[in-house]
Amino acid sequence: MGAYGVGPDKARALAERMARLDLREEDIVEKFVRSGGRGGQNVNKVATCVYLKHLPTGTEVKCQRERSQALNRYLARRILADRIEAAVLGRASEEERRAAKVRRQKRKRSRRAKEKMLADKRRVSEKKKARSLKPDLSGD
Repeated sequence: MGAYGVGPDKARALAERMARLDLREEDIVEKFVRSGGRGGQNVNKVATCVYLKHLPTGTEVKCQRERSQALNRYLARRILADRIEAAVLGRASEEERRAAKVRRQKRKRSRRAKEKMLADKRRVSEKKKARSLKPDLSGD
């Protein structure tokens, strides 16, 4: 077992990911809180809930998913990395999504899609024409 109660490969992968995102342990405030809910006596006696705060970004994470404090420390760091990565890459992915939308709008329709679209337009046109024809109310 490596650090955090997980295998050494998972612990190493998390450390590399945190290094890539420039998350340093000295920038993280870690507190342990007593958990609530399921888990029995262990949860009631041991402070298994992990609270992390990343000081530079102000991002806060609380994790009490598992009964083990070590595993919750690992999971909390993973969640923190996810949130910070989403904040950093969120702007880049937003730009990519906008560009993809423009590409879709400019793309030429397939023949089948075009035929379907024109058939729908014809159907609506017929419906509107039918509205303008006045019914004969003379009773002849």
